Amino acid sequence: QPSRHLKVNEFNCALKEAGDKLVVIDFHASWCGPCKAIAPFYQELSEQYTNVIFCKVDVDDAEEITETCVITSMPTFLFFKNEVKVSQLTGANNEKLKALIEQHQ
Repeated sequence: QPSRHLKVNEFNCALKEAGDKLVVIDFHASWCGPCKAIAPFYQELSEQYTNVIFCKVDVDDAEEITETCVITSMPTFLFFKNEVKVSQLTGANNEKLKALIEQHQ
């Protein structure tokens, strides 16, 4: 399943719909080099971990979500379970990203 781009009105809904599944949200920007570098790996993870819901938020398209989640640098990955944030990773670090998915799935 490809990762889903969330708009402002879909954010809370996506977390609610996920139930007790892990939701990973990639906050990225089109002008962010490290975001582009990790994007293919994030896509691979979404294909590998089918029990995890992978979403993306373009910080320029969804400023309200970006402000609500206090995103100050990209990429930032937020991890939610049962609508509660369980972890956060800032920076394009493949190993840490995968480890956090393993830990929380």
